[in-house]
Amino acid sequence: MGQRTVRSRKTLIERESELAAVDEALSELTGLRADGAEAAERPRGALLAFAGRAGIGKTTLLAEVRRRAAAQGCTVLSARGGDQEQRVAFHVARQLLQPRLAGVPEPELRSSLGSWYDIVGPALGLCAPVGGAPPDQEGLRDGLDWVLTHLALRRAPMVLVLDDAHWGDPESLRWLAAFASRAEELPLLIVVAYRPDELPDHAESLRGLPGRAGGRPLDLEPLSAAAVARLVREALGTHADDAFCHECWAVTAGNPFETVELIAKVRDRALTPNEDGAHLLRDLAAAVKGSGLSARLERLGPSTVRFAWACAVLGTEILPSLAAAVAGLGHEAAADAVDALRGARVLTGSETLEFVHPLIATAVYRAIPPGFRVALHGQAAWCVVDTGHGAAAAARHLLETHPEGDPWAVQQLRAAAGETLRAGAPDAARRYLARALREPPPAEERAAVLYELGSASLLTEPATTVNHLRAALEEPIADAALRHHIVYRLSQVLAHSDRLGEASDTLARETRTTGDARVRLRMVAEQFMWDAFRADEPDHPSRSRRLTRLADRLKGRDLTERYVIGLRTWDAILRGEPAPVALHHAERALAGGLGWAEPDRGFEVPVLVALAFMYADRPGRTEELFAAGIADFERQGWRGAHLSFGYTLLAYLRYRRGRLAEAEDFVRSGLRLAQRVGPGTPAHWYAVGILIEVLLARGRVAEAAQTADHYRFGEPFPAAVVFPDAQTVHGELLLARGLTEDAAAELAAAGRRLEPRGIRNPAWCPWQLHLARAESHDSPERALNTALDAVSRARQFGAPSAIGQALRTAAEVSSGSARIKYLEESVTHLERSPAAYELACALVALGTELRRSGRTKEAAEYLYRGLDTAVLCGADGLVSQARDELAVAGLRPRRLHSTETDTLTGRERAAAVLAARDRTEAEIAEELHTDGQAVVRLLSAVYRKLGTDRTGLAAALGGG
Repeated sequence: MGQRTVRSRKTLIERESELAAVDEALSELTGLRADGAEAAERPRGALLAFAGRAGIGKTTLLAEVRRRAAAQGCTVLSARGGDQEQRVAFHVARQLLQPRLAGVPEPELRSSLGSWYDIVGPALGLCAPVGGAPPDQEGLRDGLDWVLTHLALRRAPMVLVLDDAHWGDPESLRWLAAFASRAEELPLLIVVAYRPDELPDHAESLRGLPGRAGGRPLDLEPLSAAAVARLVREALGTHADDAFCHECWAVTAGNPFETVELIAKVRDRALTPNEDGAHLLRDLAAAVKGSGLSARLERLGPSTVRFAWACAVLGTEILPSLAAAVAGLGHEAAADAVDALRGARVLTGSETLEFVHPLIATAVYRAIPPGFRVALHGQAAWCVVDTGHGAAAAARHLLETHPEGDPWAVQQLRAAAGETLRAGAPDAARRYLARALREPPPAEERAAVLYELGSASLLTEPATTVNHLRAALEEPIADAALRHHIVYRLSQVLAHSDRLGEASDTLARETRTTGDARVRLRMVAEQFMWDAFRADEPDHPSRSRRLTRLADRLKGRDLTERYVIGLRTWDAILRGEPAPVALHHAERALAGGLGWAEPDRGFEVPVLVALAFMYADRPGRTEELFAAGIADFERQGWRGAHLSFGYTLLAYLRYRRGRLAEAEDFVRSGLRLAQRVGPGTPAHWYAVGILIEVLLARGRVAEAAQTADHYRFGEPFPAAVVFPDAQTVHGELLLARGLTEDAAAELAAAGRRLEPRGIRNPAWCPWQLHLARAESHDSPERALNTALDAVSRARQFGAPSAIGQALRTAAEVSSGSARIKYLEESVTHLERSPAAYELACALVALGTELRRSGRTKEAAEYLYRGLDTAVLCGADGLVSQARDELAVAGLRPRRLHSTETDTLTGRERAAAVLAARDRTEAEIAEELHTDGQAVVRLLSAVYRKLGTDRTGLAAALGGG
């Protein structure tokens, strides 16, 4: 597709304010004033939006924008929406980006686009879609963002011009509307023009695009009578009298397009521009559009009319040979028609044709008799396929035809849907498949079409997807593999719609009727998986025993067997079996490969296996698996729910390692992605729950409560199991707020829900630990029993972090010397674990108990260690608690006593503490999981903010 060119230089009258805005924006973009002098400020981008009704001069104005931008050395990207192309996915995006990329050799283009090539290439028509699942729409938009940003930086300054944006396709407009706000951060000027009264629903976002006039689009006004008179006299001569000029203005209402066309008609008719001829103007103006245009076309002959109709059906960038084929004309007749239509100012161009103005194209299209219009679209579909343009080009025409039970039409629509779905446009794919269903398809293909339609609607319209897939199962299906895929997909969408019980029942019914042992095994595996996520599973112990028996005899020969073994791993974690047992099964599941982006598989089991290592105190292994899994997601272009889960659970991992500042950064990134997916989804529950946990650990209770209120984190809790357990997190928040009775009731309810299911591992869900703290206010004895039961369960699991955390809770609800005994053992276990925050809590608690017992010297050691560890973790509330305890003991807290220390980030404070303890830069880098250069930058920032160097850090941090 070539860039659109300016057809002719036209006079711009009464557009001074609009052009001034353009000149100002170009000056800011290029760093040059209109007179060529250098501007005072650095170059920056902007957004200009022009709005106005049809014929008001938007296209002419944008042509002038392109001319001025090119004259100032800007790279110009240009596109135009089309009435006939607005349902063609990425039509606008391709016009903008394809010309800059299509001529680049494939190896060079792959190198330039990197991992984005396979994601954005199909959408932009640069390559065929690869196999596997398509990118999600968030991932595709991120890829398009990257491509445009890359181009804007490499070919700066750049101007992007979009005309007739109201006719843009939904996929392109959603992308551009979201990207537009970034223009000011780039050497990029975006200029958009549209008709505000013709915006379809999918283009409503354009109304929010600001212009330069107080944050709103610049509205183009009709020409004044004086401006119309000037145009008339420039074209017809100065002898045109005032009455004639005024009548020209009156019959056109100052519409620039209609004015120019009327003047051309006057010239063609050799009409004398005076008062005597003024009464003829109204009839001449009527010939510009509507029925008058139709009558004018009819005078050109039937062949020319058919050719014009064919062009109107084809839309923009019309190949004369294709239009001739659609119209059923030979070469000579088509050439004559082109000449006639050019002469009548209906068409312009040579190698490719287009209508002189969209108003003319619309008028010609609407003038086609309805029955003939449908036939022309059908003919166009055949012709575009016959000339090698492919099924996707034919599909938009087939949408306009009547259903006739044509297998060829079904074939083309299905092929187009597959192509657009893999390119990342599920909405377009659904339109094509819904039309294929109405054709209708042959009976033997109906189930396949319903399955494809359901797959295209998978996450965006889950209720509709369920209906399509259930309807597919009711059809006669000869292909057993197709039936199995329908069942897998139906169970998947039911599960993702929080209907886990129905997902499990669907698989159970199909398992009983399936004769293939391998298929039956996969269905059993899928059922086990969805049952594992059911908060209301009726018979968890029975399922656990069946899963154990099955997994123990499998060898992991294929992905299905490894999924079953992976589920056995997770079951062992939930039930609190010894950690070595769980890790044994985890390694078995991983031995043959367990990718996170396997075709037709969920990512749930690989994630559960990775998390098993975290709960068993091997977070490094979890980090490795998460890094590989997130890379799988990004390569696939999955940047919505999938990437949200990845970042959110990575935050949970950092939280459990005590790296709270990093955890907060990751979970907020995950929450931003989850909000793109939608509130109330499992991704959203995960993100909000983990954010609340992190805020509580950092001592920001009020902010955690505000977060819960803002996101409505409370009853009713999700039907799916999420972790951390949502009800337990809510109970922990209530406890932190001092609402002990409410907290005890909430946490006891969590226990009643989890206990019958055999979920007994305090490492996975510490509801007993928080319940014991809540009970200690009114029932100390019951609280101690609850805590000691949790200690027993933690010892059975065997992870030092779980044992240490449970022992700290037992100490908190105990009395006398038992408190110190439990805390000393807690510290011993936690020192062998990666749970730095839990260790800091235990150290501060032990130091506090020793101080209360009069053992000040021993207390100081633990309090200082707890303070240092809390600083490293970013646990600000615990830092304050440790400092207060040191002050009560008469000891000088290690604190940054300068007011400038409040500006230090968590990582800067951590680096400062380690440097003050004489750690080398290499040791600091290892501790903070970064490199030497990053440590140098961190310490440089510390020295600058504190006004000291390394020798003065110890004094700045205090003694002790």
